[in-house]
Amino acid sequence: MHRHGYKGRKFGRETDQRLALKRGLIKALFENTSITTTLAKAKEIRRDAEKLITIAKKGGLANRRILISRLDSEKVAGLLMDQIAPQIKRDSGYLRIERAGFRRGDNTEMATISFVDNIEFKEGK
Repeated sequence: MHRHGYKGRKFGRETDQRLALKRGLIKALFENTSITTTLAKAKEIRRDAEKLITIAKKGGLANRRILISRLDSEKVAGLLMDQIAPQIKRDSGYLRIERAGFRRGDNTEMATISFVDNIEFKEGK
């Protein structure tokens, strides 16, 4: 069999588990501005996270509702739209992936995914 037309990685999980994993990693990335995970997962969530950042940069109520539905969290969607997106000054390439060695147990390659721009959270919002 050929692999034409098959997008994305499976991670050895069923569809609902895989989507929940990606959603959880993306939410953790937006809350902490940097996370360490496996290289394959970092590469996979970068695709979706950058699309969400682009939606947040456009602003507007409809885009806020799209973010809430995709992230399943009003808090994280508000954080992305109100604090993170206004601080990003570039048009694309918002995230960087840096290799972080190998995991001790199974020797899987690890990576740190973080924002290229320095993101600072304002207290009180």
